[in-house]
Amino acid sequence: MMVVMNADNGKVIQSFPISNGADAEVYDQKTGLVFVSTREGWVHIFHEDSPDHYSEAGKVKTEFGAKTMAYDPETRHIFADTAEFEKAPGPAKESPHPRPRPVPDTFHLLVYAR
Repeated sequence: MMVVMNADNGKVIQSFPISNGADAEVYDQKTGLVFVSTREGWVHIFHEDSPDHYSEAGKVKTEFGAKTMAYDPETRHIFADTAEFEKAPGPAKESPHPRPRPVPDTFHLLVYAR
């Protein structure tokens, strides 16, 4: 979930379902856009219509694992990094929810521009 809260009193203003593995979010004060990146390979985009109301503005398909994100407000470019991944091993007692491992030397940077 992407949850918008009042920082002064902790009250939830709005919440939105998003894909799994949220890692980074950025807010562009100039445009009122909020970007949330997830491990499942999406950047969800929301707009601050007013301090107490947000709306979904869309989403961008990235790649699996591209959860770490940066944003350049001057160029309005989104940067996310990822790699190729091996198939996740099956669950085991010591690791009931294993994650896929990145393939060595496949790191790459994704750049998205409007």
